[in-house]
Amino acid sequence: MSDISDKEKQENTQENPAEGKENLAAEIAALGDDAFTKRKERHKRLRTLLQFLILAVCFALLFSLFFHLKTYHPYGEGEVSDSSEDMGFIAISYFGVDRIGDTSTLIGKDLLEQHLKALKAQGYVTITQKDIEDYYLHGKKLPKRALYLMFEDGRRDPAIFADNLMERMNYKATMMTYAGEFDREDPKFLKPKELRDMEDSTFWELGTNGYRLEYINVRDRYGNYLGEIDPLRYAMVHRYLGRYYNHYLMDYIRDKNGVPKESYDHMKRRVSYDYEHLNDVYQDKLGKVPSVYVLMHANTGRFGNNRDVSAVNEYWIRDLFTMNFNREGYSFNQRNSSIYDLTRMQPQPYWPVNHLLMRIKYDINQPITFMKGEDRHQGDWENTKGAAEIKEEKYILTTLPEGEALSRLNRKDKFRNARIRTRLEGNTFGTQKIYFHAADDLSSYEEVSLRNGDLVVTEKIGGAERELYRGKIASILGEKIPSKEEMKKEAEVTENEAFARYADSPAEAKEYLSRANERQQEPAASVEDGAEADDAVTSFHERSKHDIDIAFKDEMLTVKLDGRTACEDLPISSTQNGSILLGADWKADAWSQRNLADDVYDGVFDKFTVLANTGKDEKDEKVLFTMQYTGLEHYEHRAKEIWEAILKWFLTNL
Repeated sequence: MSDISDKEKQENTQENPAEGKENLAAEIAALGDDAFTKRKERHKRLRTLLQFLILAVCFALLFSLFFHLKTYHPYGEGEVSDSSEDMGFIAISYFGVDRIGDTSTLIGKDLLEQHLKALKAQGYVTITQKDIEDYYLHGKKLPKRALYLMFEDGRRDPAIFADNLMERMNYKATMMTYAGEFDREDPKFLKPKELRDMEDSTFWELGTNGYRLEYINVRDRYGNYLGEIDPLRYAMVHRYLGRYYNHYLMDYIRDKNGVPKESYDHMKRRVSYDYEHLNDVYQDKLGKVPSVYVLMHANTGRFGNNRDVSAVNEYWIRDLFTMNFNREGYSFNQRNSSIYDLTRMQPQPYWPVNHLLMRIKYDINQPITFMKGEDRHQGDWENTKGAAEIKEEKYILTTLPEGEALSRLNRKDKFRNARIRTRLEGNTFGTQKIYFHAADDLSSYEEVSLRNGDLVVTEKIGGAERELYRGKIASILGEKIPSKEEMKKEAEVTENEAFARYADSPAEAKEYLSRANERQQEPAASVEDGAEADDAVTSFHERSKHDIDIAFKDEMLTVKLDGRTACEDLPISSTQNGSILLGADWKADAWSQRNLADDVYDGVFDKFTVLANTGKDEKDEKVLFTMQYTGLEHYEHRAKEIWEAILKWFLTNL
């Protein structure tokens, strides 16, 4: 059967006009059906409402980014200390903020919010540059808990991720900038107009890190002299550096033998040049020079590592600025220090909130209430040393300064045979411990720990401790351990490539690339060849994440790391029923070029789980305890993790 064409329909209508009119009337009646019309109008209204809501949300987000509904309110008279004791103030400075916070310098926005909320909960209110000036020069009293907050380097990210926090918490911060970045086409750094807008919001003040950031007298940890490098070259070679480099305002420029390459007059002109240009740029772009300055990186008790250089810096600092943060590592300032010799603490992006509070507590020598985190599982743990926080599926232990942290799993039934599984996420340098078969007074126990890149099994019987096993994590995981010769070669190749990439001319770039290629062709003995392993401790900021599986039954112990067997059926002496404890320990042999004073360590135990160890398949073993989410919480948390992973991928790769 074929369809009737429009032409045939028209002919039929012409032949039967009455029938055509009836059909047309029926169609008009159908179109005018009340139910159909109402349904159509309802869909239209819902679509319009949805579009309006989407536009409203977008407008609200944009408005919150660029406008403020509130203004900053300074602390009140009731918050001022009535004690005759000098309560001083703490100064905290963040390098920058990003959305996730998994870089070596930028804190995640959520963790920053936790830090600031914890400070707010301790009673801290922010003070301004004028408050500090009046405190030192005019004897003004400060609040009982006074906080001076800074963000360094003039990056745009704090303006995006921290600005809303400042408004919500009624906090005021100083944005530090480099004058030399104002004319560079680099979207990472704020420009003068944006800085003026931030200042107008009342939640921000302006300060300066100086004119530029460069390093001098740089030598890698293999003794190679690199001389002067800028931040771009530094980013390429920093993993090969030791402690042998300095900020360019700290010393004479020296040759490979440490002898000055410049005269006193040349040094004075070089240092003065930066201060003069700093003054010119700020006057031109902002109409003023900021009152507060951060001298990078003094920490010497003077204004440089050399007496002559210090004198030149001091002249300009006193001439241009009202105050200067001359030291880093500690947070507490009192009247017994100079307004030109202030100190600040720089929290790292991996610091849990109790790490920050622990550092402040022992800087100010006053009581601090540590954060316990989520309510779930609080009754399952007894914290006896340091501080403990439950954050989602993680149990986080923060040590005392240069000390330990310890928590006991509260169970009526002691464990004799069991299997412990967790993911350890503390930094490489430091110790994360898991005790089992432990006596109440810890006079006896078995212990599995990660210590400074090693996996160690220890037992204590009758008060005497002995080591049962030690293996390098890299060896357990089948990773190649480089020799010093290999790492020195890699460093020299990379260093020449860095100088080639940012060379001043094509000829210079060609010369450095030629050196890199020649060095690449030279042989270097490996550990397998008998060369010395390169096991230098580079920085305690090095991150580490490992899954550990500990199975103990009767007199045997098996430990797996990231699915690889470290030790199997290792004989152990202590087989009595005992407690399970988690511990963390700070190690003095870890260091950092920045934050040299950080003497607190965090053990992070993710998804800590204890299973029965009866010999059944793992999936059939009874779960005796777990920090993992279960039920609906489990699926909600996993969905969040997947979403964060997707978002991170897009932010990283697009």
